[in-house]
Amino acid sequence: MTADRDNELDAEIEASLEGVQNLQNLSSTAEEAERTARKKQDQETRTGTVVGIDGRDVFVELGPRVQGVANLSEFDEAPKVGDSFEFTMRGREEDLWVLSRRDAQAIAAWNELVVGSAVKARVTGQNTGGLELKIGPGSAFMPASHAALGRVEDLSSMLGQTLLCQVIEIDDAKRRVVVSRRAILEAERDQARAGAAESLSVGGVVKGKVTRIEAFGAFVEIGPGLEGLVHVSNISRKRVEKVDEVLKVGDSIEAMVLKVEEGGRRIGLGMKQLEPDPWDEVPHLFHDEQIAEGKVVRLMEFGAFVELAPGIEGLLHISQIQPERVRRVQDVLKVGDEVSVRIQSIDHAGRRISLSRLADNGAMLGSEEAADAGAVREALNEASSQQPLGTNLGSLFKKALEGKD
Repeated sequence: MTADRDNELDAEIEASLEGVQNLQNLSSTAEEAERTARKKQDQETRTGTVVGIDGRDVFVELGPRVQGVANLSEFDEAPKVGDSFEFTMRGREEDLWVLSRRDAQAIAAWNELVVGSAVKARVTGQNTGGLELKIGPGSAFMPASHAALGRVEDLSSMLGQTLLCQVIEIDDAKRRVVVSRRAILEAERDQARAGAAESLSVGGVVKGKVTRIEAFGAFVEIGPGLEGLVHVSNISRKRVEKVDEVLKVGDSIEAMVLKVEEGGRRIGLGMKQLEPDPWDEVPHLFHDEQIAEGKVVRLMEFGAFVELAPGIEGLLHISQIQPERVRRVQDVLKVGDEVSVRIQSIDHAGRRISLSRLADNGAMLGSEEAADAGAVREALNEASSQQPLGTNLGSLFKKALEGKD
């Protein structure tokens, strides 16, 4: 655990215990007496050897002329004569010590507690900051935020339960042991997630339900404890500005697995990958020098992106917006503007289309200068196919201009 996490945990525990004294002061006089008795028992823990069994009584030799008796219920299974165990000495009855095997086991377990170990703890009480528990004869505390993966509205519902917890702090100076049930549940969830993630393969198709919407995408549950993210850029072939305009919590979707990382902690999903690719139609829809209509969908410092068809955009560079110099794109264009553009080039492999609002002579599309240039070009094309190369160039210009009238 890093220093930052230690400080964070200390702050959380102190906040949980705000207005409540530490566990030592929380204990009643009876609990103080119990702790004192436990220490005494710990000091009197002795190794004994079973020397006889009579009904429910197990007779134990503790040393020369020192014998005791323990109930058969103190053992996990019936002992045999000659077996040795650790016992606590609860007191004397006539000439025999009353022994406890289970108390000795609990004390040994308590003394062997280390941070990170898993223990069973019984919930014995509740305070403003969390739960009070018993680990064998010892006390422990669980902050409310560590009782479950999510928020527990009524901590009293856990009273009397025995929970598997992880020790997250042992503070000898404050005589405090702090445990977390959430840490155990998180480990179980991570194990289940990793197992489920092994069945996923990049390129595979999964079904799931949208559980959360964020500005950057949608989280989708694709299995128990398994959640993936559909980034906004992977929702549709069409541009998506707001996720909640396309997806809602509870929607059932189908998506392609794009990546699986960190044992299933990070799963990337894509919906658009299952849609037809509009770029497959580009060669049939557009060509170089074509005049097309489009809508401005995004402004950048270097130009504007223009949607020519659903899922197909081209870049109108700032130098191609108008004949005059443009300092800021937003001074000339805004999102939603309908514009006429000339397709300068198409890079199908790179999925890029270069656009211009200028004719090849630098004039604005639709202007008289652009029309004149177009008429001259058409005349030259016609002449090259119908007349000898020696045709007078001046007459061609004249013909083009006359055609404009």
